[in-house]
Amino acid sequence: MKLTLRIWRQSDREARGKMVTYKIDDISTDMSFLEVLDVLNEQLTATGEEPVAFDHDCREGICGACGMVINGVAHGPQKLTTACQLHMRHFKDGDTIDVEPWRARAFPVVKDLVVDRGAFDRIIQAGGYISAPTGSAPDAHATPVPKPDADAAFEAAACIGCGACVAACPNGSAMLFTAAKVAHLGALPQGQPERASRAAAMLHAHDEADFGGCTNTGECTAVCPKGIPLTVIGAMNHDVLGSAIRGR
Repeated sequence: MKLTLRIWRQSDREARGKMVTYKIDDISTDMSFLEVLDVLNEQLTATGEEPVAFDHDCREGICGACGMVINGVAHGPQKLTTACQLHMRHFKDGDTIDVEPWRARAFPVVKDLVVDRGAFDRIIQAGGYISAPTGSAPDAHATPVPKPDADAAFEAAACIGCGACVAACPNGSAMLFTAAKVAHLGALPQGQPERASRAAAMLHAHDEADFGGCTNTGECTAVCPKGIPLTVIGAMNHDVLGSAIRGR
């Protein structure tokens, strides 16, 4: 295929960015989107131009590193798919594709398509853990977990922290990410002692990071590559209310 890529170029977080057009051909439909960017960068390097900076790591849809907006949609047009797993068979010969970084006040652009997602780390540091005694590992079945609770925890724990929910939200909210991290611990027996305080602390860190508020538009779950449901936000709100009632 022959494609036209219009990519956001920005040298650093203080610089003024712009969309730059590149022509690229001989693209196989079996290539992933990141492989197309690799081919483009090889061409740019060969001509002495600065390659396009973008985040990537596992390229298997697991790590959440590859975050970019493709034709106005976080991770691109294929649902439940990260950008690294998006294949060019979903595009047509001659297409023009716009590629931009996540757009959110809490995710400043570092360079080109790379943004600083350190705000997510600060949310996790505020309470995304359990306090447990050290020592040898407990027996596998020492703490029984009902199947519905295990399923709910696993569903929330599937969140890979990519930031697509923030990029899609008209308010720039990270509520789906925060709620998923709260819910997957809150559904398990090991997470009960700190359940209420965890929710309040992580929500406070979310607001301190300058993310927007949630208005339940649902754009976050529509683009989430792991299909995290909006119900996790309701579960977190329940825990936050419980924290307020208990005065924690």
